Amino acid sequence: MNEVISYAYAVARDDDGSLAQALSGLPGVADAPVHLVRAGDRDEVVVAVSPVPEQDFHEAALRANLEDLDWLESVARAHHRVIEALAARATVLPLRLATVYLDDERVRRMLADRRTAFATRLADLAAHTEWGVKIYVAAPAPTDRPAAPPAEAEVSPGRAYLSHRRAQRHAREDAYREAQEAARRIETAARGHAVDRVQHRVQQGELAGGSGENVVNDAYLVPLGHADSFRADVTRAAEGLPGVRVQVTGPWAPYSFATPPEAEPLTDAAP
Repeated sequence: MNEVISYAYAVARDDDGSLAQALSGLPGVADAPVHLVRAGDRDEVVVAVSPVPEQDFHEAALRANLEDLDWLESVARAHHRVIEALAARATVLPLRLATVYLDDERVRRMLADRRTAFATRLADLAAHTEWGVKIYVAAPAPTDRPAAPPAEAEVSPGRAYLSHRRAQRHAREDAYREAQEAARRIETAARGHAVDRVQHRVQQGELAGGSGENVVNDAYLVPLGHADSFRADVTRAAEGLPGVRVQVTGPWAPYSFATPPEAEPLTDAAP
């Protein structure tokens, strides 16, 4: 097998030739230097690439490494760092995490085959950024214990418990209704600014990124000139709805709106 393979971060337009400078000295995955691959010497459409150890990215090793949260975080941070450096100077199409090719020549062939599609999508995304909108429901947990009734109240423990659970259920139902209303208002507000929307799967556990239950996890593609008004209008849309928390993040490179190629299978590298 090859000792190193090519890790691809993103496709971008290098119209003014400044991207190589933006990447100079920037460590990529495995602290490797990042360089640009072109289909032709003067082609403006490029792929940012760096060499990575083949032993960490062949199919079996990658499957295991993706279960290692420390390894995954290190790769994801490096991947994002390179894309953000590119996005500061050019329109980019972020590629999926751990997109790998056997060598730079395979990257060059892929780029040559798909150059027209990449160039079209880059033109579509020019002067746009991605914004994330998450809605959380903060409602009483089903395991909350009922408060003790006043001493003078003639209520049995069983009735007190049922009354508490009934009130708790109503509170949760109210919170979900408020979240639905928040989602409706936010979608209406966002529609006045965004040109595209992607609905992601809601996040759970540590990925949820905050208190409460994540019930909406959307990404919006917003023109640069609308960014401030988009954020203000979306944030304001959910005001007055208790039990609902809205998180707006961005601007990001358009991760949710790129259409990356599949990684080339590493089984081709075997003798």
